[in-house]
Amino acid sequence: MDVAGKRVLVVEDEPFVALGLEDNLRSLGCAVVGPAMTLAAALLAAGHESVDAAILDVNLGGETVFPAAAVLADRGIPFVFCSGFSTGTRLPERFNEVPRVRKPYTGHIIAQALLDLLGPDADRRPAADGALMEARTPV
Repeated sequence: MDVAGKRVLVVEDEPFVALGLEDNLRSLGCAVVGPAMTLAAALLAAGHESVDAAILDVNLGGETVFPAAAVLADRGIPFVFCSGFSTGTRLPERFNEVPRVRKPYTGHIIAQALLDLLGPDADRRPAADGALMEARTPV
């Protein structure tokens, strides 16, 4: 399975990172929704956009993305958290099983993360790249 044609929501507050991510996703054939650069924009997109998956930066200008992640989870839309994951950042227990990608990442890592989210064995496939952290690793 590839990810071509999938609609992916990008939630990222750093303009250059968002542009790079958009380029990576488009090179994979994805349709990019966003980027949502604030929590308010992320909540709006999470609640109303038709997407297959989402890539969420954890920290949006000092606010955590967790309320938007909850909306996506409630809608059954898979997502991955992307962040520098400082030692002071903790995920709510509800999101302990959500895959995480540590910044900086490459286009290959993002492609693998999306395949892991959207592939037929998404719930059973182990992380294939060392940059993808085990879901239970505290951040």
